[in-house]
Amino acid sequence: MRNLIQIAGVVDKEEAQLLMKLGVDYLGVPLRLPVNKEDLTEDEAVELIKFITPPHKSVLITYLNNADEIISFCDKLNVKIVQLHGDISFDELFRTKTLRPDLEIIKSLVVASDNYDKLVKIVETYSPYLDAFITDTFDPATGAEGATGKTHDWNISKKLVEISQKPVIIAGGLNHKNVKQAILEIKPAGVDVHTGVELPNGRKSEELVKKFIEKAKEGFALM
Repeated sequence: MRNLIQIAGVVDKEEAQLLMKLGVDYLGVPLRLPVNKEDLTEDEAVELIKFITPPHKSVLITYLNNADEIISFCDKLNVKIVQLHGDISFDELFRTKTLRPDLEIIKSLVVASDNYDKLVKIVETYSPYLDAFITDTFDPATGAEGATGKTHDWNISKKLVEISQKPVIIAGGLNHKNVKQAILEIKPAGVDVHTGVELPNGRKSEELVKKFIEKAKEGFALM
């Protein structure tokens, strides 16, 4: 995983076609969420994921934390990459990877104001049983752990990148105006954006996606 660009919150085939045309690597589909509204139904997601073709890859973004449920849902959607965005115990993560070693697992590191030590422990303990991490931002006002449109202390993400044995993707309030600087400061394996490339109606803006990819590539080239 290197210089990866992920865009989350894909709403339909038309949007997926746009993102693939523009060169997005991973297309994220958030489902079974505790806070944020889902963009499409699970049946619609099944059809959308069929439409996403290599070299582009679909990613299930979910808060499920039970190995059997995670595996069953991935099988239903026919996805090979899952981003576990909520709390999951070590035992359940271990079971998930043991039962399905072919499943690429990305674990979130949601940065709050006082949880750095907890995040370090997750990195140190969970690394052998997953494939990558993704940082994001906790919003205390809503309880949302991602898709907040808010940045967090990049120094924390930078430290997590430095100590992690696995690739770290960065997310949280990124857009075309700050993604290059974030890459240069943090030096991640990839970047993720959701609300930062959306129009007020919740759909992705072709112009904003183009600008985001352009600035991200500029940052990766200088890293």
